[in-house]
Amino acid sequence: MATQHASTEPLRADEQELPTIQNTPATPEATPAEERRRSILEVQPPLPPPPGVSVAADHAGTDAGHTLNVPGQGNDGASDDRTGRAPTQGGSQNASRAPSLRPSLHPHTQIVFEDPDFTRPPPLNYSLRTRKKALAIFWSLIIVDCVFVPIALYFGLWYGTSLSPNAVFSISTGTLGTVSIVEYFIRFRRLWRKNSNCRVIGAKRFYLDWFHWNLSVGWFFVMIELIVGTIPRNPPIRLLAIPPATMVFAIGCELLLVDILRVAGVRAPCRISSLPQGAPLRPGIYAYIEDICAVDGSGGTEFRQRLNLRYQASKAFREMLHRLTLFWAFGALMITAVTVAIVFTIQRDAAYVVGWTVPFVWAALWTAITIPYVQKCLKYEYTEWTTAKWKA
Repeated sequence: MATQHASTEPLRADEQELPTIQNTPATPEATPAEERRRSILEVQPPLPPPPGVSVAADHAGTDAGHTLNVPGQGNDGASDDRTGRAPTQGGSQNASRAPSLRPSLHPHTQIVFEDPDFTRPPPLNYSLRTRKKALAIFWSLIIVDCVFVPIALYFGLWYGTSLSPNAVFSISTGTLGTVSIVEYFIRFRRLWRKNSNCRVIGAKRFYLDWFHWNLSVGWFFVMIELIVGTIPRNPPIRLLAIPPATMVFAIGCELLLVDILRVAGVRAPCRISSLPQGAPLRPGIYAYIEDICAVDGSGGTEFRQRLNLRYQASKAFREMLHRLTLFWAFGALMITAVTVAIVFTIQRDAAYVVGWTVPFVWAALWTAITIPYVQKCLKYEYTEWTTAKWKA
């Protein structure tokens, strides 16, 4: 067989150049823009990520085996917002533009965990022990504002003054929920402000979060009850005694509905905090834990990411959230039925006291049961983590 030999002599006019076979692909010559990009990166090292958290935008290929995606997002860090730019192979749509060295204005969308072999459950890095004082102060103010103040104003103005019944309840309802309303607008500001550190993953600022919308709906129905109850000259006292039960009922119905849809295989009909529309549903209590701990508990967007990672990695954690959802949902519906039944059967003054105290007593009791139960489940999760059936 004839063998072709490359020659350095110039070709004659009557000869045609024979193709040469190369074993290695030709490397294209770097453009001025690429040279400028390389020089910038050599001069300026990348900014270090926070401990345990990193953006995987430029390392999606290398770190794909060590990351779990945020719901509705790919390994490139793109969100489910269809108005965003599509990522390209080079990491940028405009190859002639030098990369920005400033930190991102948006929260991180992925977590790079330090334990790719999952030798232990992914940590949440969140504890209530360091927040005991803040929790005690907050709930003390809520109890005073939503329990003691309405009852004290009712008995004090009804039996201690000559005001009309309408005036008594107009005053008592006008002062109701001061602390709750202030907290409502504080968390609204935390979610709405520019560069919020507790915003929902992949959502715009106007979305706020799932708990905030549920709280708004609950307050809407409570306001309707209070307004309708104070319009008549002789207000219906029993109706004005059940706003707390109404709020509990709204939360219980939402928890149960979401879990029923999840078991039935229905996908999210709308965004539920960090869970985008069309994603598989999660237990109803998941969004409440995410939003309350991230915003009110100052866990931030990092807690949303870590909670998502833990939920994806641990079967035991998912089963615990399912049981907690049913525990709180059925408990809420049960205490609502009991409260309403008592309020509309016993004496008027006693009914008013029952309506404004029983739901809070129930919430305290359910919380006292939930805390040791969760601690026991998490301990069991860590103990049995080496068993493969509890992973993913």
